[in-house]
Amino acid sequence: MPEESIEHIDFEALNKKAISKPLVKHMYTADPSAHVFEGKIYIYPSHDIDAGIPFNDNGDHFAMEDYHVISMDTVKSEAIDHGEALHVKDVPWAERQMWAPDAAHKDGKYYLFFPARNKSGLFQIGVAISNSPTGPFKAEPLPIEGSYSIDPAVFEDEDGSYYMYFGGIWGGQLQKYRNNVYDEANELPNHSEAALLPIVAKMTDDLLGFAEEPKGIEIVDENGDLLLERDNERRFFEASWLHKYNGKYYFSYSTGDTHFICYAIGDNPYGPFTYTGKILEPVVGWTSHHSICEVAGKWYLFYHDSSLSKGITHLRSVKLAEITHHTDGTISTLKPYLD
Repeated sequence: MPEESIEHIDFEALNKKAISKPLVKHMYTADPSAHVFEGKIYIYPSHDIDAGIPFNDNGDHFAMEDYHVISMDTVKSEAIDHGEALHVKDVPWAERQMWAPDAAHKDGKYYLFFPARNKSGLFQIGVAISNSPTGPFKAEPLPIEGSYSIDPAVFEDEDGSYYMYFGGIWGGQLQKYRNNVYDEANELPNHSEAALLPIVAKMTDDLLGFAEEPKGIEIVDENGDLLLERDNERRFFEASWLHKYNGKYYFSYSTGDTHFICYAIGDNPYGPFTYTGKILEPVVGWTSHHSICEVAGKWYLFYHDSSLSKGITHLRSVKLAEITHHTDGTISTLKPYLD
């Protein structure tokens, strides 16, 4: 539900029709990455603020400065804000815009992965470490070598391998890269060409770097053909996520300017992934960003909308809703607001 269509929304009525409520209301949160660590739910969101920056397609009005960690004992229990876990001023290489993060756990350590603009204005991805899932996290002095763009999502496979998925177009700068090399002259493909691909790289054992050159993830249609740039109701825009169900790998993502959360299914962490359907229809606010997490044997979509701020795109609130995998592997499409 893009911002230009909110002028006549009755938000009191809309909130009554919403399938879920904001998990926290004392601050604005977005882009929730949810995990179960040692039997407890931990959510790693962006922390939205109103910095008074005019709206633009580069997303400069998304001027987030820090991260908080939210925990829940169950999906129905109170969400607890554990306070500031990391601030941009404590990241030596970063200058501004602490966008959508993710987290991982290995050998008793917790790793927070986050994008930020470096002092040259380019997004890179950093990592910070803590002994606790709630932080505080101490950032490594340099970003991950070879990283770029935004929206890191780290998936731990059953064999103990970890993979990072990342990338986002427009403000996320992915359109400026070809074969991992930045060129300011690069732009989006023509409408009749294949859409830009999200990126994946296997991680080193210490989770501090890439063990290989990042590579594109093919998202194909039912005929095995790459999705085209003009297919903006299905092609990748941002917000990568990977989960595994019944031996299949589910790559989910946002279509950005058409405001869907979609998914594609593959047989390994690298793809190719065959487009299968939509998980979430448009929410109030321009962005849509999510994660998918299994909790106590059920699967949940963690997402956000801007209903609490009455439609202000950069002031969002994290929510959750149960999702259903069917026997044929498909996932039911959620409507965020009941008719």
